Amino acid sequence: MSSYPSSAQRVEEWRHIRVTRDDGVVTVTLDRPEKLNALTFGAYADLRDLLAELTRERSARALVLAGEGRGFCSGGDVDEIIGATLAMDTAAILEFNRMTGQVVRALRECPFPVVAALHGVAAGAGAVLALAADFRVADPTARFAFLFTRVGLSGGDMGAAYLLPRVVGLGHATRLLMLGDAVRAPEAERIGLISELTEEGRADARAAELARRLADGPALALAQTKALLTAELDMPLAASVELDANTQALLMHGEDYAEFHAAFTEKRPPKWRGR
Repeated sequence: MSSYPSSAQRVEEWRHIRVTRDDGVVTVTLDRPEKLNALTFGAYADLRDLLAELTRERSARALVLAGEGRGFCSGGDVDEIIGATLAMDTAAILEFNRMTGQVVRALRECPFPVVAALHGVAAGAGAVLALAADFRVADPTARFAFLFTRVGLSGGDMGAAYLLPRVVGLGHATRLLMLGDAVRAPEAERIGLISELTEEGRADARAAELARRLADGPALALAQTKALLTAELDMPLAASVELDANTQALLMHGEDYAEFHAAFTEKRPPKWRGR
């Protein structure tokens, strides 16, 4: 996503998600607790547009994705999405599916780290949103379920068949995407689906702490690391090391690299500027 501004105006109020900002940390909360934060067409569109806006503004240095109430997200709303798609023609259904994929791409391609704070259920599309984050901080109540085959659809929805094998390996990904069985927090941690397991009720607070640490860090270096992790998933080694070399050469001309040396010499913490 480009950071160059267009004629689009900044959105002051998001109708389908709750957004708060705190000195570079943006917290996005899925806020339909009575429906276990089931996603609607509007929620997908707001997530897509918010991530684009934050990238244009360069206002976010880290983002927390959380869910209100008893769980993170139960997936697409059965009535408002699944029921509605049954009445759509092929072109409209394709447009919707492309939009959900755009949200996942935006989470992977935005130039700031994304931390998912997980408790309770993360099912269907909710599981994929968590999967697309850079960090998944979960408490013991968290459980993942990639339910797409359970409703007669491919398990490879929204990029799940691309991302999940790269996180947990092909064997575990095959089992999770084909069977749709729930994976509880202890197993999710064992297979690498969870980045950090907290005490019960602590996922949101710990995710906020991690986001603050990231936001206070060298933003440009973190952005480039995230970009390389995504880009190099499909690269041969020769292309990867060349891309690494080019990236490091650029960063070695940056202010943060010089600031580290100055701070080290002066025996003080570095003052990162993200440049």
